[in-house]
Amino acid sequence: MLIEIPDAAIRQANFSEDAVKLEIAIVLFREEIFTLGQASEFLGVPQLIFQKELAKRKIPVHYDVEDFHEDLKTLRELP
Repeated sequence: MLIEIPDAAIRQANFSEDAVKLEIAIVLFREEIFTLGQASEFLGVPQLIFQKELAKRKIPVHYDVEDFHEDLKTLRELP
């Protein structure tokens, strides 16, 4: 999916492209649409970096059985 946000709107909001992506990832994570891994992958950063940003904003990390199974699947797919 491609979402276009006019550069002028981003500049007016005083945001960078990376800051917009971070805000999107955080919203999707908080709404439990993205897992920690999905949000990190969306941003192109290690999970620890995203976790630090969540901690800075006092957003708790939710990690349930489904997340655990998804992480196991990811690990099994690694070379």
